Amino acid sequence: MARRLVITVVTILALFSLGTVGALGETGREVHPSGKVRYHAPRGQANPHKPGSNPNLTFHGGPILNSTVVKAVFWGTSWANYSGDKITGLGSFYSGVGGSSYIGTNTEYTGSNGAISRDVSYGGSVVDTSAAPSRAPSTSAILNAVARNISNPVANGYYPVYTDTRRGSAGYCAWHSWGTIGGVAVQFAFFFNLDGDSGCDPGDPATTHSQGLEALANVTGHELSEAITDPHLNAWYDNGGAENSDKCAWTFHAPVVLGSSSWKVQGNWSNAAYNNNKSGYALGGCIDGN
Repeated sequence: MARRLVITVVTILALFSLGTVGALGETGREVHPSGKVRYHAPRGQANPHKPGSNPNLTFHGGPILNSTVVKAVFWGTSWANYSGDKITGLGSFYSGVGGSSYIGTNTEYTGSNGAISRDVSYGGSVVDTSAAPSRAPSTSAILNAVARNISNPVANGYYPVYTDTRRGSAGYCAWHSWGTIGGVAVQFAFFFNLDGDSGCDPGDPATTHSQGLEALANVTGHELSEAITDPHLNAWYDNGGAENSDKCAWTFHAPVVLGSSSWKVQGNWSNAAYNNNKSGYALGGCIDGN
């Protein structure tokens, strides 16, 4: 994020439109998706390393998120009477990630607007019980869901949308993008329902989390880290277009502790670790804060 056709297509489309037309949103505010996305490829399909090339990320001039305010949206009819562990579990994940050594794996990178900090705060979640798309949605559909449910979006806001839409044949587990709501630039992400989805499951039998939660938690860490280091898709990525989390997709080192919970979450690429005698894992460049 074996070169399979689907990943070739994903790579080609990664910076193209999934719905780019700005419109007057449902709230009466102008909503403009950027139309650009970065995808998280399924297990076994991510291959971000070009043989013989420098694997490090390079800076492309854009902003980063100095600090991040997270508010999640759970969208779909099945959330109306939901009694499982995903909403509370993801709330625990986001509540524990701020200040953690895991989120600290992003702080070596700076942008046009300064440095990344470990400051991530969680503002809770909102449940939208209207029907989510039955298939992979456009960026405009997800941004409109954010606009409908977030009354006062902020420029350092990150708004992940967790739907009850199943992945089906889509060649990705999740994605992140950005756009504007009422003139405010915001970051947002989309997540499928990953229950029983082996292609997007980290395989974590050691914890008490449900399979669906553990799958979402791993891709949640991936998208959050990328939204911080490359929020407008013009900051940090390598010569093949892979962001820091893409380069460590489906590689794991040790359990990541966030607050009082332990998670199986992939690491993120560190130029510093790679340059320091390849002191990380997975090609020597991946770190997870342990």
